[in-house]
Amino acid sequence: MSTFPITKRGAEKLKSELHKLKTVERPSVIAAIAEARAQGDLSENAEYDAAKDRQGFIEGRIQEIDGKLSVAQIIDPTELDAGGRVVFGATVALEDATTGDKVTYQIVGEDEADLKLGLVNISSPIARALIGKEEGDVAEVQAPGGVKHYEVMAVSYL
Repeated sequence: MSTFPITKRGAEKLKSELHKLKTVERPSVIAAIAEARAQGDLSENAEYDAAKDRQGFIEGRIQEIDGKLSVAQIIDPTELDAGGRVVFGATVALEDATTGDKVTYQIVGEDEADLKLGLVNISSPIARALIGKEEGDVAEVQAPGGVKHYEVMAVSYL
């Protein structure tokens, strides 16, 4: 598995989820399995089956997060010096050249992306179009609704 970029905030979020899974969720599901086992016949015990399924999900997610964190390249946007260019972790203020609508996005890793919070995945069409651009440049984005043009108004590293 190759390395993948993630912001410092994103890594902390994954570490927090991993801690919760290991210290809260895992013990809880183990207790639920023990309780269901105590009820007797496991072949027709829906609670046992549900608890085992939940345990499988939790263990899978723990392995997934451990794997991601082991190969993550953690980037702190506040320590970037990209000379005003749009790079991973940068926060970009944009203006739609057609409508004049203004939006602000931060380019983040896939696990952190949340468009409602203005966090766009590094591999999304808009992020790929913005990488390398500077203030004043126009980015052409291949969107599902057609080509959109965005002018880069400001680039910051927050």
